[in-house]
Amino acid sequence: MTHIIDATNRPLGRLASEVAALLNAKNSVDFVKNRVADISVKVINASKVKVTGNKMNDSVHKHYTGYPGGLREKSLAYVVKNKGFSEIIKHAVNGMLPKNKLQSIRMKNLVIEE
Repeated sequence: MTHIIDATNRPLGRLASEVAALLNAKNSVDFVKNRVADISVKVINASKVKVTGNKMNDSVHKHYTGYPGGLREKSLAYVVKNKGFSEIIKHAVNGMLPKNKLQSIRMKNLVIEE
């Protein structure tokens, strides 16, 4: 089953929480927490997502390389300029999914179109 979500004028956090709930299949009648449901989510118009206030400059996108001293911090505006809005939506949804072996499998069911 494929869910299509339009990101036009939707706040980033609310969009990400809705996508994470769909990827977890929490609204499905056959929900089982130890299995990945056969659900894919497609987000369209990702470049029209609403980021309010001064978050583009103040919010920080963190990435750890795995090496000592390897914490890399970039502003949201820098990430959007180089990788697009799809990267910040992926990062937000990934943070809202459960941290277990199924997290990466669920993220593969997410398709984002600018």
